[in-house]
Amino acid sequence: MNVLKNLSQDKLGITSLIFIVVLTFVGIFAPLIAPNDPIAVNMQLRYASPSWEYLLGNDHLGRCILSRMLYGIQPSVLWVFVALAASVSIGAIVGFIAGYFRGNVDAVIMRICDVMLSFPVYVIAIAIVAILGVGLGNILIAFVLMKWAWFARIIRTSVMQYVELDYVKYAQAIGMSHPSIIVKHILPVTFSDIAVVASSSMGSMILQISGLSFLGLGIKAPNAEWGMMLSEAREVMFTRPELMIAPGVAIVMVVLAFNFLSDSLQVALHPQLRQSNQSQQKLKWFKAPAQHEKEVVK
Repeated sequence: MNVLKNLSQDKLGITSLIFIVVLTFVGIFAPLIAPNDPIAVNMQLRYASPSWEYLLGNDHLGRCILSRMLYGIQPSVLWVFVALAASVSIGAIVGFIAGYFRGNVDAVIMRICDVMLSFPVYVIAIAIVAILGVGLGNILIAFVLMKWAWFARIIRTSVMQYVELDYVKYAQAIGMSHPSIIVKHILPVTFSDIAVVASSSMGSMILQISGLSFLGLGIKAPNAEWGMMLSEAREVMFTRPELMIAPGVAIVMVVLAFNFLSDSLQVALHPQLRQSNQSQQKLKWFKAPAQHEKEVVK
């Protein structure tokens, strides 16, 4: 409740949260909201201008751009969130094991993470697509296989900050089991760090997966996806640039919303950051008159 109260004080953060929640509902209920069939081809409406029936116009196959935008929320945002949740879950389990037990267990796990992180995400994604075939599911699998190591390393660092605290050592001394200590004493204090890292990674994953879809490695046609819609519109980007506006603006807005939400969550979960920022602003305000007086004297 305190987090929601602190978050509500940040207008940009709460606006981003509302935007993401509304976008999620629209994506889930896209079949009920979309005005037209997103894959219905009508060559008579090829590159048609916006109208009351087709508010954003039609693409190169006469398909409704608005309907494709609504259906594109699922692969562009919702499925990316599923991949993020899987990556964070695996990374959290591995990170807690490495940070809590340390020693040889930590060394082995970190060496595995080093190996996984030594390969660029795009290279691994392309390699998996080459083996398994083109498709959004294969790209999501590639991201889960690569991202868990990055989350594991960050979460492990957070866990190591708390494992040496007195109350954790006391729980170990009285014979409490390791899983109970992790769940009851360490998970609650590290949850804020996990939430901030996950929310900040969502925007970058959306950009990366949209980029791969733009290259033709993502979802298969005729299904809708924002990156693929950008790729389809690039052939007429100079004659009909408006076809790239809708998916481009959508990607930018979603990425910005998740980035703003991440910043707001960080301040809401760590109120001392807000106090530090306010102190710095007051310090600048007090310094300004003094600097002005010096300029007047000169």
